[in-house]
Parts: sequence; C-alpha cells; structure tokens
Amino acid sequence: MQEDTADGTTTDGAAPDDEDAGEAVDLADRVGEYDADLGAAVGNLEARIEELEAELDEEQARADDLESRLKRKQADFQNYKKRTEQQKEELKERATEDFVARLVPVRDDLVRALEQDDDVDIRDGVESTLASLDRVLESENVSAIEPEAGDDVDPTRHEVMMRVESDEPEGSIVDVYRPGYEMAGSVIQEAQVTVSEGPA
Repeated sequence: MQEDTADGTTTDGAAPDDEDAGEAVDLADRVGEYDADLGAAVGNLEARIEELEAELDEEQARADDLESRLKRKQADFQNYKKRTEQQKEELKERATEDFVARLVPVRDDLVRALEQDDDVDIRDGVESTLASLDRVLESENVSAIEPEAGDDVDPTRHEVMMRVESDEPEGSIVDVYRPGYEMAGSVIQEAQVTVSEGPA
C-alpha cells in the first residue's frame, strides 16, 4: 500500500495522480520549498528552456521556409534550362532553314544548266552558279583551305593522300587534290594534298 511522504511523492517514489493531488506543482516551487536559491535556479532553468524551445521553433520555421524557397528556386532553374534548350533548338532550326533557303536557288540554277541542250555551252552558267554558292558559304563564315605548292604540311588542316617525287622540298606540299574548308576557325573538311619525297 502506498503512503504520501512529506515531499508530495508516494512511498514508491512516484508523484501522486492529478486526481489525488489536484494541479501539478511547479518543479521550481517544489524545490523552493526546501531551498529558495536552488528553487530560483531551477525556475531560471525552466524559463531558459522555454526560451530555447521557442527559438528552436523559430529556427525550424525558418529552415522550413528556406527549404521551400530552395525547392521553388530549383524548379524555376529547371524550367529555365528547359526553356533555354528549347530556344536553342528553335534558333538552330531557323538557322538551318535560312541556310537551306539560300542553297535551294543555287541547286535550281544547276538543274537549269543541266536541262540545256547538249550543244549549248553551260560553262558560264556553272561559273555563275559556283559564284552564288561561294557567296552563300562566305556569308556563313566558310572559307576554303587551299595551300600553295611548297607550303608545309599542317596535320590539323591537311590530309596527305600520297608522296611523290618532286623538286619541292621534302615533306612540303606539291599539289592540292581536293580543297578543304573551315568555318569560324574550325576545320570541317581537311584539304587532301600530295607531298614531296624530294627529287628522284
């Protein structure tokens, strides 16, 4: 059987039920009954705990807000990346369409040249068509790679097709088999060349 002790606990060390004890006594007040200074210290600790809990709640709310804002920013950035990629693709398609639109008339000119009678000299027409094509390529910043005889071989711009006996210095270019092309400083087709082995 349990009995109440002087400090308000039962003989088994447990506090009495609320039904038996009424309102729970504040810990600081209970300690203050025995030691006023210690009771005041406990009261200060309880107050500090409440302050810290309130600060913790504020920090948690702030952290939740920052996390929510970060997620929104990440979603906005992903949407921005998608829009940018889509715009790039659209620009690329429009640029390709523009380039093709300028090439089509050149092809039409070549078709008309081939439709001429066999006895008609089409050289002038072909030269005019070639000039038109060159203008289109130049507008796209495309230029020919056509090294001169005697130039040194550049492995980034020239493809050696064969080596031949020549009066040109050994290892230098003798002739251009097929011109190359570069666009905005980048090689898109290497020039095919023959290279000198030196005189026989």
